[in-house]
Amino acid sequence: MLITKKPNYLLLKAFLVLSLIIFSFYLLFQLDLIELIINSDRSKISLIILVIYLLATLHWFYIAITLDKEISSIDKPEKDTLIGRYLIKRNDLEKTPSLYNLLEDELSNRHSIGYLIVDILLKLGLTGTVIGFILMLLPIGEIKDFDPQILQKLLSTMSGGMAVALYTTLTGLVTSILLKFQYFLLDSSLSQSLNHLNSEYK
Repeated sequence: MLITKKPNYLLLKAFLVLSLIIFSFYLLFQLDLIELIINSDRSKISLIILVIYLLATLHWFYIAITLDKEISSIDKPEKDTLIGRYLIKRNDLEKTPSLYNLLEDELSNRHSIGYLIVDILLKLGLTGTVIGFILMLLPIGEIKDFDPQILQKLLSTMSGGMAVALYTTLTGLVTSILLKFQYFLLDSSLSQSLNHLNSEYK
């Protein structure tokens, strides 16, 4: 039986999202905001978060390409794709249910690491918040008198700690939200395709 499915446009969506990400980073770079964040964050956690996010985005785009190939094989089954091999063996009624479960697990596990990275980015941002507050409050214990010069130096140190707390929190939150949305696109496309596949051959 020939399967007719609705267009998924996963690769097009991935290209659009990736283009927006690249354009956003370009704007931030032109406005010197990335340099401001990196220079203001003495802990360098913001830089670590940005590097992890960029690497995760490359992984996300690679998975989007492979998943698009899997979805395309619903129309034209190919032996080098999991869905293709599943459809080729679909006439074996005894194995089809177990094959479908294995197919679903295997395809889902390919991008499950993305949600782990989302959690890591968020935790790194919170870690930077704690470090920032430590840096901000640490100099208070060194106050011995109310010399204006000492107080000025103290305020400067405290503002640096606050910058660490705020920039790491902001960077962690924004990148984790973006990456979660990116992997949600993969989940949505995969779920739609598997549901259609299951409805045709259950």
